[in-house]
Amino acid sequence: MIRQAKGKTPRRPPPKKPSNNQKDPVGVYCRVRPLGADDEECCIEVISNTTIQLHAPDGLKANRNGEFKETQYSFKKVFGIKTTQRELFEDVAKPLTQDLIHGKNGLLFTYGVTGSGKTHTMTGSPGQGGLLPRSLDMIFNSIGPYQAKRYVFKPDDKNGMEVQNQVDALLDRQKRDSQTSVPKTPNTRRVDPEFADMISPEEACKAEGVDEDSSYSVFVSYIEIYNNYIYDLLEETPFDPIKPKPPQSKILREDQNHNMYVAGCTEVEVKSTEEAFEVFWRGQKKRRIANTQLNRESSRSHSVFIVKLAQAPLDADGDNVLQDKNQVNVSQLCLVDLAGSERTSRTRAEGNRLREAGNINQSLMTLRTCIEVLRENQMCGTNKMVPYRDSKVTHLFKNYFDGEGKVRMVVCVNPKADDYEETLLVMRFAEMTQEVEVARPVDRPICGFAAGRRQRNQAFKEELTRRLEERGGPVDGDCPTVLNQLLQAFPPLPPCEISGPNDDVTLPRLIEALEKRHKIRQMMIEEYNKTATMLKSVLQEQDGNILSKENVIQEQRGKLGEKDKMLHNQKNEIDRLEKKSKMLEYKIDILQKTTNIYEEDKRSLQNELESREQRLQREMSEKRRMEARMQGMVSDTKLKWEKECERRVNAKQLEMQNKLWVKDEKLKQLKAIVTEGKTENRQPQRPSREKDKVPPKRSASPSPAPTGPPVRPLHRRSHSAGGERWVDHKPTTNVDLDTVMQPNIPNAIKVNAPNEKALSKCDKYVLTHQEVASDGEIQTKLIKGEVFKTRGGGQSVQFTDIETLKQETPVAASRKRRSSESGPDSEPMEGNWTDVETRCSVAVEMRAGSNLGPGYQHHGYTKRRKP
Repeated sequence: MIRQAKGKTPRRPPPKKPSNNQKDPVGVYCRVRPLGADDEECCIEVISNTTIQLHAPDGLKANRNGEFKETQYSFKKVFGIKTTQRELFEDVAKPLTQDLIHGKNGLLFTYGVTGSGKTHTMTGSPGQGGLLPRSLDMIFNSIGPYQAKRYVFKPDDKNGMEVQNQVDALLDRQKRDSQTSVPKTPNTRRVDPEFADMISPEEACKAEGVDEDSSYSVFVSYIEIYNNYIYDLLEETPFDPIKPKPPQSKILREDQNHNMYVAGCTEVEVKSTEEAFEVFWRGQKKRRIANTQLNRESSRSHSVFIVKLAQAPLDADGDNVLQDKNQVNVSQLCLVDLAGSERTSRTRAEGNRLREAGNINQSLMTLRTCIEVLRENQMCGTNKMVPYRDSKVTHLFKNYFDGEGKVRMVVCVNPKADDYEETLLVMRFAEMTQEVEVARPVDRPICGFAAGRRQRNQAFKEELTRRLEERGGPVDGDCPTVLNQLLQAFPPLPPCEISGPNDDVTLPRLIEALEKRHKIRQMMIEEYNKTATMLKSVLQEQDGNILSKENVIQEQRGKLGEKDKMLHNQKNEIDRLEKKSKMLEYKIDILQKTTNIYEEDKRSLQNELESREQRLQREMSEKRRMEARMQGMVSDTKLKWEKECERRVNAKQLEMQNKLWVKDEKLKQLKAIVTEGKTENRQPQRPSREKDKVPPKRSASPSPAPTGPPVRPLHRRSHSAGGERWVDHKPTTNVDLDTVMQPNIPNAIKVNAPNEKALSKCDKYVLTHQEVASDGEIQTKLIKGEVFKTRGGGQSVQFTDIETLKQETPVAASRKRRSSESGPDSEPMEGNWTDVETRCSVAVEMRAGSNLGPGYQHHGYTKRRKP
């Protein structure tokens, strides 16, 4: 093939880079799967295409933690149970696939509890392809005619791509073809029941604005993150059925652009949708085998399918890929199926599985923590460190949250009532995630060559073929055929056989034919040069016109881009304000409900307060009436007792006067006896009572004060030996009597003075009181009572019984009788009076409620001494 001379083409000015302060929120979508059975209780209701509402099940109607029974959550878009896989792909994954073809990165992950439809959303089923197969199909439908030959792009094992020349790529292809273990790229769709007919032909779609002057290659890799370890699902390892070896984990590294990648991960170059999906299913089968061998659950691991698209510009001729590594642009789309987010208590795992489930939940918790810190840094202006390195998932995708690509999340929920609490946690995490903003990725220019190189090269080939066809017939473009057509354009050569040594005709005829051919060749070369020069000038003129038009178009595109950015910013601002308005309306609704509850509580409390105030007023009036009544009773009782005390004092004075009169009479009698000398020969054993009798002293023990009402006299035997607890009060002034019979009270607390502590522990009280009787003997009185608690918190003793213990001397009684008998001249009434005195001196047992006065009470307070 004849080529045109290479010439320098002016570089296209690179497009303006957008400012780094432009940010887009994380796109969060919600998909509701259908119920498993019609009779199951549903807890989710789709309110609109952006809002869902959660209803608490019947068993959780009570408000817990201040939450209301119904809560609403807003998303970028909500997909109901009738949403098809194609509709979901059009809104969620198609923009990310277009960005991938235009050289930008993207991250899409599904999040939810086990059984919410994450795998169905990502992978799909025959006839209902998910996001992954549809993304692959769109990629190959868009770049199919512009794909480079296999092994032109080659990974450098450092998250980059190298461009090989045609010879090295051909050698690698021949080496691959020689390996029988590696199947060739299928030309037709594979009939595999597991992934056949994922996408119908009428649902195929293509990206717009594909750069035709670039060459593309697609590389896929498939990894699994389990128990915070990374495993390569496409790694070829020998299988040992006797002693299978566990897969080797991979590590994360950082490339020269500070992007994270899995070191040593297998990257397979694929050339069709079928081949790419076949590689994916090969990894899926290996994952199932590993789960079976290691006895683990597939729902407790994260799967990551990475699609890398390498693109490089064509050279100036538009025929081969430009051999410049710096001009190679690698974009990637990560499709992540996260593990189930349910709590470990719900998984019913034990032992190692419980620990592994805890690690999976820890990785999801780290993802939530990173989202929370990012949100706090953006909303509060803080600069806290985001803990990406705490988990492999967050560490691998940290560049996306730092502005290396778009991030989108599909929240899958199951509307059954059993998943209500788990779904509530998922909704809270999703609501927090969509408040995080990610920096918009920067457009990276590939090269400055003029556009349309591939088309011009194709047009040049077609024009050359047409001209050759006009000259010598049909041309199929092959080099030997073109030479044959050129040879047929020359005049035929004459016979070249020489008949003899004298043949002078053959050689001159041959020379003449060659000269004619030479002239024709020179004419063709001149015509070709003229045509090439003319074509070159036309092409240069066209390049100039195209370059000027491209500059104008670039300017218009820049203006249009600015307008689009302005419209996009305004739309985002409107969406943000609408979302904020909805959030404020929701908060106002909550505050209104809270206000209504508080108002009801306030009214009920006010009614209760009014009723209590009325009750208090009634009680106060009743209290005042009782006080007035009690004051009247106290004054009446006081007057009554004053009269009673005055009467008793008068009676006591009269009694004492009578006693003094009796004593005076006795003294007179004794004096008369002494003077008469009747007892000269008889010495009494003890002095006269009147002489030895000391004047009555004040009792050493506190006398009981009549403070209580009279009590009913109790005629019963002593309970001193009973099982009650007694307070035995014996004053220190008491005299010990050497009598055989002594009062003994078991289980008693002996005190010298009554105190509140002792009285609080007992229910009986006894006071041992000694006084001099009328006959001069010491008599002991046991004053007994019961202990009661008073309204003021103290103790009160109410006396109920008095026992009198007395020691008599029989000699004194007989002496009196002899003295009375030996005095015949004395008055006959003396013996009778003496007997009466004796009977009276025995003492009167004072009982409670007797006519001598009211019952006695003794209070357990410290006695106040008079100064």
